[in-house]
Amino acid sequence: MDTSNEFVAPTEQTVQADVFSGITVALALVPEAVAFAFVANVSPVVGLYGAFIMCLLTSVLGGRPGMISGATGAMAVVMVALVSEGNAMGAEGAMLGTQYLFITLLLVGILQALAGVFKLGKLIRLVPRPVMMGFVNGLAIVRLLL
Repeated sequence: MDTSNEFVAPTEQTVQADVFSGITVALALVPEAVAFAFVANVSPVVGLYGAFIMCLLTSVLGGRPGMISGATGAMAVVMVALVSEGNAMGAEGAMLGTQYLFITLLLVGILQALAGVFKLGKLIRLVPRPVMMGFVNGLAIVRLLL
């Protein structure tokens, strides 16, 4: 029987462990959020706000034990072109790229939520291992070039 989703009454020991875990993850997430903001060519404050909101939503809507929610390098690399193109199209100081970024991330979040509701995660088994390795290696090369 899977008991990972059952409610466990907090004890002093579990609360202390949860607080220390939260502090550890927060300390690791702050530099990562700032770094990915620089990669995506947006203000570091945008990265920090995004990390805070993502962690808040994950804690409220639920997560998995041991799961750490944070920005990924794959998204940061893809967003560089989107933000740059949006900023080039807008008027000086309009920050159109940041607006594009917000709308895109909102849509991605909705799509991921729908994929979770419809249990589409099991379809990843259909992707061959060489394709997955190619994606990871391609991402590594793109991150090296930035």
